[in-house]
Amino acid sequence: MNNTDTKLTANAVIAETLDKATATDPDLLVVTCDSRGSAGLNAFTNAHPDRTIEMGIAEQNAVTVAAGMAHEGKHPFVFSPAPFLSMRSIEQVKVDVAFNKNNVKLIGISGGNSYTWLGNTHHSLNDVAITRAIPDLEVYQPCDKYQVKALFKYLLTSDKPAYVRVGKRKLDNVYHEDFEFVPGKATTIREGKDICLISTGEMLYFTLEAAKNLSELGIEAEVVDLGSIKPLDTEKIAELAQRFDHLVTVEEHDVINGIGAAVATEVAKYAYAKLDILGFPDEPAIQGSQDDVFHYYGLDAEGITNSVKNILSK
Repeated sequence: MNNTDTKLTANAVIAETLDKATATDPDLLVVTCDSRGSAGLNAFTNAHPDRTIEMGIAEQNAVTVAAGMAHEGKHPFVFSPAPFLSMRSIEQVKVDVAFNKNNVKLIGISGGNSYTWLGNTHHSLNDVAITRAIPDLEVYQPCDKYQVKALFKYLLTSDKPAYVRVGKRKLDNVYHEDFEFVPGKATTIREGKDICLISTGEMLYFTLEAAKNLSELGIEAEVVDLGSIKPLDTEKIAELAQRFDHLVTVEEHDVINGIGAAVATEVAKYAYAKLDILGFPDEPAIQGSQDDVFHYYGLDAEGITNSVKNILSK
C-alpha cells in the first residue's frame, strides 16, 4: 500500500486486497461483465486468469453463474457498473443470491453520479433503495481506502450475500490504517452538540468538511458514518434521535428510500427529533462533472454548510 496520506480509488484497494487473498483462499473468484478495466482488475485478471470469469455485458447471467458457483462452495465477487448490477440483474440478485443465501459479493463500481457525462442511464442514484429492501442482502458504502480495505477483509470471511457500492474518484482519507470494520455499526468521526450529520460513501468527506466550516461559525456538528447501511445500527440512531433536536442525512442518492429513509424509520419512533434529507431530488439528474453536479445540488461542503445553516435558522 502507498503511504498513509496518499489518496486511492476504491478499485485500487479492492484489487490489491483480493490479490493478496488468493494466497489463502483457493475458492476466491472474480466475475466481470466487460468491466475489468473499469473495476481496476486488469492486473488481477492477468495474474490470475484461472480465477477470472468474464461474462461480457450480461449482468443477469453473471449473477446467476456466480450464485451457482457459490452454491458449490466457491467465493465469487461480481464486478459490474452499479446502475446495471442493481437494476438489470436485480431479480437474479433477489432470487438466485439473496433468497437462496448464496455467498456472492456484488460490487457495484462507478456508483452514484460517477459516470457524470454519460447521463442518467449510467447513474446509480436508486441502488441503495432497491438493494436494502431485499431480505438477506447486506448493503455497504465505504468512504475511503481504509474503510474499503477493512470492509473487504470482512467480506472475505463472511458467508453472507452483500452489495457494495463504490465510486470512481480517488477517495479523500477519513480514517487511519488501524480502522476496523464492524457490520451493523455506525461510527462517530466528529463529536458535536448542535446538530447531527449522518452520511456515507464519498459524501462523508464533504460532510466532514462542512462540519469544519460550521465550527468556524460557532455551530458544532456531530458527524456519523453510516457505511453499514444494512445491517443498520438502529441503537446508534435511536441514541442520536434522543440526544439531538435535529438530524440531517447526506447521500449521493435519490432522496427517496436511501439512507435518509432508513434513518427516518428509526427517528420516527422518537417524536423529539426532526430530520432533513439531503440528496438528489426525485428527478433526472443534470449532466456535468461530478464536482459541478454535487455543487448544483448542494452536496459539496459549501452546499451542505448552507443547508445546515438554513435548517438551524428556521
